[in-house]
Amino acid sequence: MQIRLHPDKAALGAAAAAEGLAAINRALADRGRAVIILATGASQFEMLADLTAADVDWSRITIFHLDEYIGLPDTHPASFRKYLRERVLAKLPVAPESFVEINGEAADIAAEIARLNGLLSRETVDVCFAGIGENGHLAFNDPPADFEVSDPYIRVRLDDACRRQQMGEGWFATVDDVPPEAISMSIREIMRSRKLIVLAPETRKAVAVRNTVEGEVSPFVPASIIQRHEDCTLHLDDASAALLDPATIRR
Repeated sequence: MQIRLHPDKAALGAAAAAEGLAAINRALADRGRAVIILATGASQFEMLADLTAADVDWSRITIFHLDEYIGLPDTHPASFRKYLRERVLAKLPVAPESFVEINGEAADIAAEIARLNGLLSRETVDVCFAGIGENGHLAFNDPPADFEVSDPYIRVRLDDACRRQQMGEGWFATVDDVPPEAISMSIREIMRSRKLIVLAPETRKAVAVRNTVEGEVSPFVPASIIQRHEDCTLHLDDASAALLDPATIRR
């Protein structure tokens, strides 16, 4: 795992987007197409703006996303499908090869997960963009996360800290409004991606960043697993890196 420090969220987003684009272009050159995974949430705003503005052939790129609430309409402001349609698909000059949505409103969630798993299990993911939750989660794998499940997507229950974060970011009016369950990409599937780019800006992420980077790898800090990824870059700003040992940042 490499750590890159940036002065603010704008610089962090630009650098993460540039790194992701380099991985995408390598895949396009090597095998003619690319498969990427996109995250949502406040940490991804600047990165997605730069990524969608880049000169790249989106018609050869398939997009999956990390997670989606169960039972939340796609018209709700917090819907991740809505988020990606507005912040990614609507900004692209051409449609992607495919955009694989997670339908959290499916009548049969098990069947929806089976559909997603069938699609993703056939792919090689070239680059996965992700964030770190205030509780240390990776995607919606809240602590203690399951490090052993091998299914690409799984059904998960959100813990109180996760739900409070979603409310605190302004997506919901109250904690009770946050759906209790979600479909999430599993830890093993995230780790299967060739390139992992993790964005974790802002002071509110500082404790989770310290635990992720300087603590032991543990299901109780799910994001700590990124220490074991062969090609992972963690992008931080000055605020989120504030609790790290300076020697950690230099390594």
